[in-house]
Amino acid sequence: MSSVRNILSDILLGNSDQSLRFDELCRVVRALGFDERTRGSHHIFTKENIDEIINLQPKRGLAKPYQVRQVRQLIHKYRLELP
Repeated sequence: MSSVRNILSDILLGNSDQSLRFDELCRVVRALGFDERTRGSHHIFTKENIDEIINLQPKRGLAKPYQVRQVRQLIHKYRLELP
């Protein structure tokens, strides 16, 4: 498995929107400090002081490209970084 920093780098560069594995995207979001709750196939992430909710669902083991873009936009908007 790739390290969280490498996966985050791929997300920020936009290199992996079509091919990012769902579990890798979830790992990055959790590493950024989001709390996760699951309802069926929906993984819902929230974080204090961030208004948006991230709602992710897998598609054949991969993250949906538009959801990867949403995560990237939130990272830029709130200037999120790994601890």
